[in-house]
Amino acid sequence: MKMTSTLTLTYKLSQNVGIRALSDQSTDLRKVLADKIPKEQERIKNFRKSHGATKVGEVTVDMMYGGMRGIKGLVWEPSVLDPEEGIRFRGKSIPECQKALPKAAGGAEPLPEGLFWLLITGDVPTDAQAKALSKEWAARSALPAHVTKALNDFPKHLHPMSQFSAAITLLNSESEFVKAYTGGVHKSKYWETVYEDSMNLIAKLPVVAATIYRNLYKGGKGIGSVDAGKDWSHNFSLMLGYDNPQFIELMRLYLTIHSDHEGGNVSAHTTHLVGSALSDPYLSFAAGMNGLAGPLHGLANQEVLVWLQKLRQQVGDNPSDEKLKDFIWNTLKSGQVVPGYGHAVLRKTDPRYTCQREFALKHLPDDSLFKLVSQVYKVVPPILLETGKVKNPWPNVDAHSGVLLQYYGMKEMNYYTVLFGVSRALGVLANLVWARALGLPIERPKSLSTDLLMKAVKAA
Repeated sequence: MKMTSTLTLTYKLSQNVGIRALSDQSTDLRKVLADKIPKEQERIKNFRKSHGATKVGEVTVDMMYGGMRGIKGLVWEPSVLDPEEGIRFRGKSIPECQKALPKAAGGAEPLPEGLFWLLITGDVPTDAQAKALSKEWAARSALPAHVTKALNDFPKHLHPMSQFSAAITLLNSESEFVKAYTGGVHKSKYWETVYEDSMNLIAKLPVVAATIYRNLYKGGKGIGSVDAGKDWSHNFSLMLGYDNPQFIELMRLYLTIHSDHEGGNVSAHTTHLVGSALSDPYLSFAAGMNGLAGPLHGLANQEVLVWLQKLRQQVGDNPSDEKLKDFIWNTLKSGQVVPGYGHAVLRKTDPRYTCQREFALKHLPDDSLFKLVSQVYKVVPPILLETGKVKNPWPNVDAHSGVLLQYYGMKEMNYYTVLFGVSRALGVLANLVWARALGLPIERPKSLSTDLLMKAVKAA
């Protein structure tokens, strides 16, 4: 009897492996997901049945007053942030992704299409699968007329992120999920139209973002058409007006590394929270973008450049280390922080900073602003450690991204967060599909007043 069971299990496993091998070669992402979702639903169902009451952390009063920092309270599938190793996309580090993910012909940086496939399926795609996604996004990229009109009618003083968020909200008119939900679709099918909305939104974001850029900074000149023979980043770069192959490579890298940073950051958590109310992906992502627009989140790369400009004005392009140290100490003594340094979770140099630095060393090693950033990288961490107040004195992603964009001619700092937003869609929408596939409920943590919290602590 035991031998029969073993043989049966072996046969079933071999059948599953065969199915997986076939699905791994399919260029139809939706079919690949449709194969994976039932298996993952069953795996999680069994896990919760066995360990639903198991405790995975403790909440302190400081955590409650400190922005819930460190509280383990979210399930996020696409990525995990380790304090020492940095971000891992489905278990793979950034260097591993740079090596394993498909690349454009003649290119060295990973295609964001390949990363999205990895984030949503857990599998590294083939070149054919990444190319299929490029073509599919190109086919889905057209904007409805009312959204184009709204973009063209926005006043020129309206911030790019406000325009970006508003246009995404207006795209809600095209939601397949809203149509299905209104029609009474069963909740087990929610993920299918959330997937369609997410794919459509990702496809349209470069067109929205490029239209905003052209209207604000290029006199409203047309963005041109999307070429189905080019990848997502290539089309986006051309619509922005940049045809430098190095800039296109930079966009591939930028859109890959800014895509996801686990679920606790403001833009990711907000998208997840609003989506948990069964708001469609357009409304959910627009809410996340309003969070990304804040200076403590996506706007930080702009603040880094503002600080670097002040630094250059006072000490020049080739300051001595001593002059640089004096400027940094004056910054700290005035009650300000050094923008681009420190992170809520990371305790080492952000690997997203490192890969951008490697790109700069390869393509623009003699750029004066890059040299200044490199010098700051050498001088700042020891000073921050000396204060005794900083847990992480190392640079994060924002300390470097603006410098690269400046070098290739994109000087408009107000626009940088829009680029961040286009990238962030890959991670948060991949997770939103899985949140609906797994039937995750509306998010509703319990809050306490200070008086009640004091009573609870006293009683404990």
